[in-house]
Amino acid sequence: MTDARYSHTASILSNGKVLVTGGYNGGVLNSAELYDPSIGTWTITGTMNNIRYDHTASVLSNGKVLVTGGYNGGVLNNTELYDPSTGIWATTGNMNNARQDHTASVLSNGEVLVTGGWNGASTLNNAELYDPSTGIWTTTGNMNIVRYSHAASVLSNGKVLVTGGYNVGALNSVELYDPSTGIWTTTSNMNNVRRLHTASVLSNGKVLVTGGYNISALISAELYDPSSGIWTAIGNMITARFLHTASVLSNGKVLVTGGSNGFSDLYSAELYDPSTGTWTTTSNMNDARYLHTASVLSNGKVLVTGGSGNTGYLNSAELY
Repeated sequence: MTDARYSHTASILSNGKVLVTGGYNGGVLNSAELYDPSIGTWTITGTMNNIRYDHTASVLSNGKVLVTGGYNGGVLNNTELYDPSTGIWATTGNMNNARQDHTASVLSNGEVLVTGGWNGASTLNNAELYDPSTGIWTTTGNMNIVRYSHAASVLSNGKVLVTGGYNVGALNSVELYDPSTGIWTTTSNMNNVRRLHTASVLSNGKVLVTGGYNISALISAELYDPSSGIWTAIGNMITARFLHTASVLSNGKVLVTGGSNGFSDLYSAELYDPSTGTWTTTSNMNDARYLHTASVLSNGKVLVTGGSGNTGYLNSAELY
């Protein structure tokens, strides 16, 4: 990449290119760049209107990318849109709440649900919706629990599953958002409290949660079944890790990469096979990294970008 960065975002555009935005490398960034898988090169594109990291980026149904919140010395409520056809950023409506370390999920109706996070003074349980047709944010039902460093997954039934996170301590609580009513309901707790974990929707509709942090890095993984609302512990990962990534591959397996184990940054990667419920090691990355991104490309390969590691802030990218 042109810029070293961590706590950035990476979004797969409708044209197959990957848009990387913002992040931190000793200073907060507003730069953005594009990776073209067909030629394997990076090009600079328009800079965001605001420097930010710890933000979110969501690809809308119209192909534009919505970036929300984050941190630049203060917590942000502003949002902006990237137009791939022009490479230009435009401001759009502000969120009702400034927030970082939140989640953003694109719903089946095209709206974007933002949940929780940190506003610089307190942990949030509020949620709000962005309407791409109007550019306006509206509040929706509050979560039952205040949380940040959580995960949010859009289920096949259209509901949003929010797992874990942190308020006074790490959480095992889980709740569901119903877009048709705007109401949150609790569902069964995870077997482990965790934050800074991953949550991946598998091809069978179940949700795989991996790793994270409690008082140390976690090696455990578990599955949520939306049909029963029950969590089932599965085999442990090979390596305990948090601030890692998890990517659902075209063959249905899940690739987990990097992260930290609390003592060192990780090169290692491993695969979960839902058909057998087992973990196997795969080849190590070239760079140890955490707070990186991983994107599954249209050709089935996985692009890993940036992060922080043993050598400092990274501008390296690699393909699996």
